[in-house]
Amino acid sequence: MASPALDSARSIHAKPDKLPVTPLHGAQLRFAAIGLSLATFMQVLDTTIANVSVPTIAGGLGLSAGQGVWVITSFSAASAISMPLTGRLAERFGQLRVFMSATVLFVIASFLCGISPSMQALVAARVLQGAVAGPLVPLSQALLLAVHPPQKRGQALSMWGAIVTVAPILGPILGGYISDNASWPWIFFINVPVGFIAVAFVWTTLHRVETPRARPPLDIVGLLLLALWVGSLQIMLDKGQDEAWFESRLIVALAAISAIAFGYFLIWELGDRHPIVHLALFRNRNFLVGAGGAALLYGAFFGVTVLLPLVLQTQLGYTATWAGLVLAPVGLLPVMASRIIGRNMYRLDPRVLVSSALLVVAAVMLMRSRFTSGVDFTTLVMPQFILGLGLLLMQTPLSALTLSQLKPHETAAALGLVTFLRYACGSFGASLLTSLWQDREALHHTRLVEALASGRPATGQTLQMLTQHGFSFQQAYGVVEAALSQQSFIMAANDVFWVSAGFICMLVGIVWFAKPPFNYAAAPAAPAE
Repeated sequence: MASPALDSARSIHAKPDKLPVTPLHGAQLRFAAIGLSLATFMQVLDTTIANVSVPTIAGGLGLSAGQGVWVITSFSAASAISMPLTGRLAERFGQLRVFMSATVLFVIASFLCGISPSMQALVAARVLQGAVAGPLVPLSQALLLAVHPPQKRGQALSMWGAIVTVAPILGPILGGYISDNASWPWIFFINVPVGFIAVAFVWTTLHRVETPRARPPLDIVGLLLLALWVGSLQIMLDKGQDEAWFESRLIVALAAISAIAFGYFLIWELGDRHPIVHLALFRNRNFLVGAGGAALLYGAFFGVTVLLPLVLQTQLGYTATWAGLVLAPVGLLPVMASRIIGRNMYRLDPRVLVSSALLVVAAVMLMRSRFTSGVDFTTLVMPQFILGLGLLLMQTPLSALTLSQLKPHETAAALGLVTFLRYACGSFGASLLTSLWQDREALHHTRLVEALASGRPATGQTLQMLTQHGFSFQQAYGVVEAALSQQSFIMAANDVFWVSAGFICMLVGIVWFAKPPFNYAAAPAAPAE
């Protein structure tokens, strides 16, 4: 709830050539709703379409698949840093201006990604893309609610949710098809026409309106400290594997900078009257449980989401298209059953639903931890389909639990902080689990080579069989070595899935530290992951 002083300031600074945003009707309302939804669809699609294309991008730029993960983590880290600015920018410049500017810049950044000649240039473009992606989801929802009459706002959010929920299904398939049948830049160029359509529809219907403006204080010091500790930590995690971790002076320096900046960030934000991140919200027990649990879960979940297509394409021989088909079913259950669950979930304690969802996600990780080099397509797809049930059961109950004991005027800041934590932990999780995968592969490979060199009869028999089929001894040994490498990578991935399952099971206990009552009415709609 805005204060009278803020309302007065907004009216003073409002531009006279702009009218307040009011509900629309007829064709104008439909065009505005389509444009606002398409912008969010573009942002969610970009995240999912890039995940399955990492091996293709890395190969095209002459890098390892592990280094290709930088394409994902740079975007997520930049989004996390820029996310807390969304509210302040919207107040200062108006929601429509910020939304339109972010959409146009996202399209430009997408084009720059597509023409990048090197990984350095691509990462820089992805940082810009991530930095301007932050406002798209919250502002599209805010403007969508503003242009719909009160009696149609529920329908508007349902339509918005349906459109953006399709992105996690379409993204992997589209990304795989483009990677196999065109070239990787087109996974970014595809945003250009979608973005232009969104801009055209929104500008046509809303160019003469704007939300009131004010000049809220901007915490520049807090923002710089946030960028410093998040950026340093992300670079450390991305480059740690290549630099032999703390044997490198660069990694030690980045760790020190991140730790010091984080300490100063906490002190500054807790003492500032207008912090960029409202850390005081963590004093609320339910918010601490919900936001902290969501951040930790997303770190593990997003890390595995990035790892799975790497394993499919680099070790199991899947094309990008077939890897996309494996990933796509995660969105089927949310699309088919979201209305049924939404109408009935308020009957249950959200702690029960969230705990059940966590157990479903953990079970999926355990199913994946039993994969072998001969795993079939159905066995790969089934866990993804079941994972959709976990996401379906989790989103709204977890939001209700997190926001249940906050005051109405704290909700916007709380949602911004939750989104920041999810983006940051998702980026960190992707880097950590990819590094863990590579570390465990080296360990398994060493052990398998030792077994190969130990003179076991099976080794000799295999080499003899290959030489009898026309291979030289060196060629036969190379075939065996390639098989060992594949097995070591698959075993390492299974280790990561098993660790993730155990970690997610631990989160079940954290959920029960939240205390009732819980208010589902406070839970906003959210795009499916």
